[in-house]
Amino acid sequence: MSAPAVCPGCDGERSEVFEVEGLDCGSEVAAIEKHLRSLPGVCSVRASAATGQATVVHTLGEGVVERAFQKAGFQARKAAKRGAPAPASSWDVVAAAALTGAGFLSLLASSRLAIAFFLPAILVGGARIAHKGLRRAAQGVLDMNALMTLAVVGAMVIGEWGEGAVTVVLFALAQFLESRSLERARRAITSLLKLAPEVAVVVREGTEAEVPAATVARGETIVVGPGARLPLDGMVLTGESEIDESTLTGESEPRSKQPGDEVLAGCINGSGVLTVRVTRAAAETTLARILRRVEEAQASRSPSQGFVEAFARLYTPAVIAFAVVIAVVPPLLGWGGAFEWLYRALVLLVVACPCALVISTPVSIVSAITAASRKGVLIKGGAHLEAMGHLRAVAFDKTGTLTRGVPQVTDVVGLSRPAEEVLALAAAVEARLDHPLGVAVTGLARRRGVAFEAAADVRSLPGRGAEGRVGGRPVLLGSQRLFEERGLLPDGANGDLTRLESEAKTAVLVGLPAQGEVAGILGIADAPRSEAEAAVADLRAHGLVVTLLTGDNRRTAEAVAKRVGIVECHAELLPEEKASLVQDLRARWGGVAMVGDGVNDAPALATASVGIAMGERGSDTALETADVVLVSDDLRRVADAVRLGRATRRVIRENIGFALAVKALVLGLAVAGYASLWAAVAADMGASLLVIANGLRLLRK
Repeated sequence: MSAPAVCPGCDGERSEVFEVEGLDCGSEVAAIEKHLRSLPGVCSVRASAATGQATVVHTLGEGVVERAFQKAGFQARKAAKRGAPAPASSWDVVAAAALTGAGFLSLLASSRLAIAFFLPAILVGGARIAHKGLRRAAQGVLDMNALMTLAVVGAMVIGEWGEGAVTVVLFALAQFLESRSLERARRAITSLLKLAPEVAVVVREGTEAEVPAATVARGETIVVGPGARLPLDGMVLTGESEIDESTLTGESEPRSKQPGDEVLAGCINGSGVLTVRVTRAAAETTLARILRRVEEAQASRSPSQGFVEAFARLYTPAVIAFAVVIAVVPPLLGWGGAFEWLYRALVLLVVACPCALVISTPVSIVSAITAASRKGVLIKGGAHLEAMGHLRAVAFDKTGTLTRGVPQVTDVVGLSRPAEEVLALAAAVEARLDHPLGVAVTGLARRRGVAFEAAADVRSLPGRGAEGRVGGRPVLLGSQRLFEERGLLPDGANGDLTRLESEAKTAVLVGLPAQGEVAGILGIADAPRSEAEAAVADLRAHGLVVTLLTGDNRRTAEAVAKRVGIVECHAELLPEEKASLVQDLRARWGGVAMVGDGVNDAPALATASVGIAMGERGSDTALETADVVLVSDDLRRVADAVRLGRATRRVIRENIGFALAVKALVLGLAVAGYASLWAAVAADMGASLLVIANGLRLLRK
């Protein structure tokens, strides 16, 4: 777990994550958030029953937050000190069950003898329940523990000792099983934390030494032995090996790594020994960023979860008020005995806590986000996950998204200047720009032995090209559209432009604006990704409309679109035009995803219902703007995420519908006098266990 972070936009406040024992119900989440938010110095609180954690942003001193949790009736510790909390001991349940069984056997001899067993059963099994319930009732919150305690005490008052004992045993057992069920989701999440080794073998002053990975700085050299996990991101200096990246990217086949290739923390080295130059410190590795994203996503609330929690806030007090009416009004009207209606009211109290309803959504969201992260898809929150399930169209950028983003200069055409001079002018401008095209142009110039000096006053023109000064002369690089805007496109270039574009190559013109001439043209080829055609076909098979949006010229864009199976293509777009087209797609189809990688895609990513960024080659701007990140740049994961979003929506609907149906059924039976206390507990907690189990199915998606 990373060190406490400073809250963005706040002065000196820290964000800390706490493990909370026994946090298994939505009412407990509400109790924690209500109590901690009332404390001076607490900026925000976000708890989750599905993860058993609470994120607290505060300015309080050491230990103050833990004591605040204790006052609210919970034991909490900072997440760095992980444990395996359980709200009830299995021995408590076994002992209470044994005493209850002995009590029922004793009924054959004497009811008083039976009470001598029932009372200890209630005390043993219900002590923790009553303790938590009373402490939270003191905070003004009637959670499931308080309601259950009140119901059992009421059963004892009216002489239903056996009912009270069975109710306690069933409730304690259900809490124990519920905690164990949720632990499966929590273990799946926390297993991500174990991927990166805590130590690294670093080479310092010619000597290898094992040191904490967090102390290794960017630029240092580490050694990774056969079968070891990489502790940090880096670039291979020497050695060759196969790297298993499945834990981060979901890719089952190991990848061959050679000098110059990038390797990521958390991945497993094969049989070779690698020396690696560290490119990111421990807190900034790809794995660390994945963990931060997953933690942020767990703390977020989806629209379904917000609706359920709002409903629960109205539902619980309404049912409690109804229970009071049931206990008081019918006896006053002479419709039966007071004890009979009091018993029915106690059953209603058991039904009042909407545990199954409130837990139904977060456990599904957390399971789905965890499953996605295992496959190299980072979804930044439940809202974005649900939005994936609503998608009806997907728009792709071309360069670096549908294509590999590793352009190669295939043609150098001289027009008003010799081809060698055209290449030198282009390389001079591109030498100042940090993008793949610049690497391709300058690399070709060096391989051909063309001399050039980096240009001055270089300025990037997003979506158009670039310009600078070479030897005091203005030089312009860019698309046909840019040159048309500057009035620099000669008729003699049309034949070469048509030829290059028909070959699915991007034409980059090189001009000298001061002389009013076009020096020449560079032909750039960027092959589609090997999985692009299959990814598009998969999306279309799921009923999604697929569109290509690119700043490249029309002929090249249409050639690439045809090759990967996209029918609708929009080319020669500026960044703001991409965003406008995404807005039009949303008006036509509703839910629209935009998949891109560059700075020029950021407006469209922000405009889309869901912005999806390429993780390996994506710019920092795109990664921050996007709602979903494909860690491995595998386009097939887009369809996987759509399937997961749809499955999550389906599971949430199933869980909410089932929980509401059970509540309605038991409420009706309780009012009619056909539901007992223990049956109400079994139905309520059984529903909780079933919705948890249903949500956990998403871990396998």
